[in-house]
Amino acid sequence: MEETNRQRKIAGVLQKDLADVLQKAAQDGMRGIIISISKVSVTSDLGQAKVYISVFPSEKRDELLKGIISNTATIRYEMAKRTRHQLRRMPELLFFGDDSLDYIEQIDKSLRGDDENPIKNPSILPKRKKL
Repeated sequence: MEETNRQRKIAGVLQKDLADVLQKAAQDGMRGIIISISKVSVTSDLGQAKVYISVFPSEKRDELLKGIISNTATIRYEMAKRTRHQLRRMPELLFFGDDSLDYIEQIDKSLRGDDENPIKNPSILPKRKKL
């Protein structure tokens, strides 16, 4: 089923505010880490929001994602304060790591010739999971 206009608007609001909240938290605790929200999708009943987080450098992604998941209640509370005039109820936030930058970097490396040629040997390419 296709996303409604309301779902897209709520996803946009959540994406913008989550980026602010997470980047502010990263400034306080971790220097040199860039956090971006690559995608937010909201269910049709507006009860859940899937948040895909992209982290640079990517080695810190798993550690940072664990920290974000453990602080989901605090993040949700902060988001509810920010969106109280726009949303009646704050959706449950589900966080996932976005590995698309790693995938793109691997393709660039292969095209530059730094790796074995993926055209001659396609079995060396990693299998990609769909979002």
